[in-house]
Amino acid sequence: MGLFQMLKEDVDVVFDQDPAARSRFEVILTYSGLHAIWGHRLAHACYIKKFFFLARVISQLSRFFTGIEIHPGAQIGRRFFIDHGMGVVIGETCEIGDNVTLFQGVTLGGTGKEKGKRHPTLKDHALVATGAKVLGSITIGENSKVGAGSVVLNDVPDNSTVVGIPGTIVIRDGKKVRKDLDHHKMPDPVADRFEKMDEEITRLQKQIEDMKQGVKHDGDSDL
Repeated sequence: MGLFQMLKEDVDVVFDQDPAARSRFEVILTYSGLHAIWGHRLAHACYIKKFFFLARVISQLSRFFTGIEIHPGAQIGRRFFIDHGMGVVIGETCEIGDNVTLFQGVTLGGTGKEKGKRHPTLKDHALVATGAKVLGSITIGENSKVGAGSVVLNDVPDNSTVVGIPGTIVIRDGKKVRKDLDHHKMPDPVADRFEKMDEEITRLQKQIEDMKQGVKHDGDSDL
């Protein structure tokens, strides 16, 4: 594919994905996601020619102006769309297929100092919603979706929806996997812990009141 055709395709996908887009002139001048993608395409071209320093300079300049950090080593396919984009981070060994969509605050990152392939692979038509974190050398399957705020640490099969912390598959091939977890009801381990502590405090308070009134509980000593 020629350079001009690729640039035109990057603009066209904005109109396919964003109903707020009004004109090509507006999109080209004001869409930071588009600017970040174009900056990455240039940085990646330098990276594969082993101009590593120049590639990083370009990527950092793009990050400064767009708020989107894409390592020049990341492999990104056609018709990639970043909506809004502020805070998006894409790691060095990420592999992103065609027609993939990311929203603001998404991290495609690693889990430590491991070498080799350490960032996610997103297959064609994947979507990662606002604030989600996809971490490690895992794969998000074709046509799969990651819900807002989720933290995904394991592979997601094709045609699936995953939500929560840690990410849990709730829909696969159009069928619900779990009926007790909705997209708007994310697991909250901190709140769960506070609820258990509150229950324990209530139990202890009742036991103290009973002891004051001379009521003996199971396990209490006769002494």
